[in-house]
Amino acid sequence: MAIREVLRMGDPRLLEQARSVEQFDTADLHALLKDMDDTMKVLDGAGLAAPQIGVGLQVVIFGMDQNPRYPDAEAVPKTILINPTLTQIDDEMEDAWEGCLSVPGMRGVVPRYKRLRYRGCDQYGVVIDRTVEGFHARVVQHECDHLFGVLYPMRIRDFRQFGFADVLFPDAPVNDD
Repeated sequence: MAIREVLRMGDPRLLEQARSVEQFDTADLHALLKDMDDTMKVLDGAGLAAPQIGVGLQVVIFGMDQNPRYPDAEAVPKTILINPTLTQIDDEMEDAWEGCLSVPGMRGVVPRYKRLRYRGCDQYGVVIDRTVEGFHARVVQHECDHLFGVLYPMRIRDFRQFGFADVLFPDAPVNDD
């Protein structure tokens, strides 16, 4: 098990645009994915992008059944998504609370498209093409933002709805993100 350090907001590497993956099914790619999965699991994340662990490649992983950080969220299938493209289905947006492993201890209300289509490849180069909505769509948008140097606080419209989780939600279970 290889747990990697998650970069925190303020690290300039989180603001860089990630490069496309050129080769699939390589030992290096599989090792990166294993490290990302181990790191995400130990931190109870719903997703993780390679730039969050200092690797500037267009690679995200996400998925969960039950997650203590998102107790009311529906399940999201475990997915490896490489070189993704997102296409909104319509203009309907939805505001919801988000957190991030790179912004530990904080939460903010972020607008996201409610429905979208995403395409990309898995670690073997097999095409993934899904149309999703709700929490699944939110997670994909959040993780893919990392590939373009965007952290969720950059999308917050009303900073009265941004702060430390333990202050905003004093009765919720404590976690560090």
